[in-house]
Amino acid sequence: MVSSVEATEAQPGEHQTGHGQQHDKHAGHDPEMFRRRFWLSLALTVPVVVTSHMVMDWFGYSLDFPGMSLIGPVLGSVVFWYGGWPFLVGGAREIADRAPGMMLLISMAITVAYVASAATSVGAFELDFWWELAALVTIMLLGHWQEMKAIGQAQGALSALAALLPDDAEQITDDGQTRQVTVAELRAGDLVLVRSGGRVPADGQITDGAAELDESMITGESRPVRRGVGDPVVAGTVATDSAIRVRVEAVGEETALAGIQRLVAEAQASSGRAQVLADRFAALLFYVALAAAVLTFVAWWAFSSLDQSVVRTVTVLVIACPHALGLAIPLVIALSTAVAAKAGILVKDRLALERMRTVDTVLFDKTGTLTRGAHTVTAVAAAPGRSEDDVLRLAAAVEADSEHPLARAIVTAATARAPMATATDFRSMTGRGVQAVVDGARYAVGGPALLRELDARIPPELPATTEAWSARGTAVLHLLTIDGDRAEVIGAIGLADEVRPEARQAIAELRQQGIDKIVMITGDARPVAEAVAADLGFRSGVDEVFAEVLPADKDKAVADLQARGLTVAMVGDGVNDAPALARADVGIAIGAGTDVAIESAGVVLASSDPRGVTGVIRLSHASYRKMLQNLGWAAGYNIVAIPLAAGVLAWAGFTLSPAVGAILMSASTIVVALNAQLLRRVRLTADQG
Repeated sequence: MVSSVEATEAQPGEHQTGHGQQHDKHAGHDPEMFRRRFWLSLALTVPVVVTSHMVMDWFGYSLDFPGMSLIGPVLGSVVFWYGGWPFLVGGAREIADRAPGMMLLISMAITVAYVASAATSVGAFELDFWWELAALVTIMLLGHWQEMKAIGQAQGALSALAALLPDDAEQITDDGQTRQVTVAELRAGDLVLVRSGGRVPADGQITDGAAELDESMITGESRPVRRGVGDPVVAGTVATDSAIRVRVEAVGEETALAGIQRLVAEAQASSGRAQVLADRFAALLFYVALAAAVLTFVAWWAFSSLDQSVVRTVTVLVIACPHALGLAIPLVIALSTAVAAKAGILVKDRLALERMRTVDTVLFDKTGTLTRGAHTVTAVAAAPGRSEDDVLRLAAAVEADSEHPLARAIVTAATARAPMATATDFRSMTGRGVQAVVDGARYAVGGPALLRELDARIPPELPATTEAWSARGTAVLHLLTIDGDRAEVIGAIGLADEVRPEARQAIAELRQQGIDKIVMITGDARPVAEAVAADLGFRSGVDEVFAEVLPADKDKAVADLQARGLTVAMVGDGVNDAPALARADVGIAIGAGTDVAIESAGVVLASSDPRGVTGVIRLSHASYRKMLQNLGWAAGYNIVAIPLAAGVLAWAGFTLSPAVGAILMSASTIVVALNAQLLRRVRLTADQG
């Protein structure tokens, strides 16, 4: 007996809907249910097929043993009620919704086959459809199981967002002590301690201390941002270098992170409600098959006999069973996703793959997508009498004990050139820089605040260079010598978020694929964004750059592009990209990004290579062609077979028997399966094969 839980889970009449709708209706829908039903139905179908007199006649063998006549009725009934239950429920739902489609056609076919076979088993007719019934149910279960595996679950995105918040917080009591509390216990007005490396548990304002906060997952800003007393902080951000005390101002649903959650949910709910092509064909085929069956029954009853009328009508309905039609889409999806996986492309949403062929605009997040999301040394300048290597070596020695991301980048660059010097007496000057003794002399590394504090002398040759760096959005750190009260700048180091080398090729390939517009969006300052765009070869007047945007702005940017009539694919990796990924016609997540971005997208590039976007486009075109070819064959088979089954050529002495109809039905399925296999030849990269 089928459990009520499984019956509730099985809503196959709805699974043809768009991405947003399926998330609304399929919360908890488990492809495992289809898998279980498929394997059990397959095990029961094999003996039904093997002991069928029709199959034995075809292959010229004979079986006869006690109870063999019960195998078809008993096992066929189990397959019908257990394996066919999702389709029967789906057919009933389509009737209730007045939207006949694939489920109703399948349920009608298996019901007619079951009733006719049961009537034959008690001697009312001579129509043995038990093996066709079992085979049809089993094949349909396989198709739907494969299709369910391609559907992403929207709930995962919201769970991943919630995971950004720490489970516990350190609340500061009235007597200045700290105690561990859950984040749910926090209230507005509470004071919490956020240690170095810890996540901010709730939105609030810093009351004591200062720290570099990594806000990239919320704002998209690639650099850690300095926050001090009076500055606001956002839940989920990370204090990278120092401890701070925060007065809680917003908790739960009022936090910025919860706002992003709502944006994701709203965007997914408003996604396109596109129907899969097979559903449209199935709806048309339902009416065609039903009309043909009624006309056949009436005509044969009027001009022949009731027996012949029943035989011809059952043949029409059985031959109209959408074996090939039911597999036309799922087989293509299953094979295309397998081919994509080998190339590092994970297709999570079958509709995203279908829509990708219509995309004319690709919107890239900058940080972590077109760039590496981590600063590297891009330039070094030395004062007269100093060498660039010497500046980098000394700066790295001073920064060796610092955990700041920019310090790590300097150390990495220096060690790649030569062995690093050893520093002693390291001191950190919060918010200004660091200093240490190297080779007996004191040096410091820092930004403008350090230069002002030490009233440092700057060689006249350096400002023009460093100002040019800053204009391109490059972060500039200065190396100073300190001798008593006298400080002098002896060099400067430029650091920037490095553009991925493969990003340039990705954009060039997209233009070759016919993409009309490339757009970049980022939370970074406009000079940074414009510099990256120029490096990537953006075309003035055609391509666009959106800079200094907030999470809601990214979502709005996608909506604005769509309002212009553009079909948008969004490529991103951060939490701040999640609403835009869900809103876009196709969301593509960089695999090295956050779980939130991955769960919100329909396609994931596991290799973090933006060139995979062109592979998705190629695969979309190829799979769509196969869908059309398969649907054309499946529909063409029915156009020819249904009239023959109805007996339109009976006047010439030609009628199509149920056995021949079954052969044609099986042949159409084989053709569809073999045609889908040709997808394995698709090249997903320009340099492949």
